[in-house]
Amino acid sequence: MEVKIYSTPGCPWCHAAKEYMKEKKVKYKDFDVSADAKARDEMVKKSGQMGVPVLEIKETVIVGFDKDKIDEVLGK
Repeated sequence: MEVKIYSTPGCPWCHAAKEYMKEKKVKYKDFDVSADAKARDEMVKKSGQMGVPVLEIKETVIVGFDKDKIDEVLGK
């Protein structure tokens, strides 16, 4: 399963989302949209907005740190 997290370094919800993935033992790939214009454009195209974090799990896009939705999509 591929999990992508679009984040920025100073975002507390982004850190929380990454820590939650670590707790769940789910591997993810982090994209710093403050430094990576290509990732930022991809995030906006997928989510329709600039807010972070944006998670993409199993082709489902989750805007914000929504534990219930994350668990639902992960099947955990």
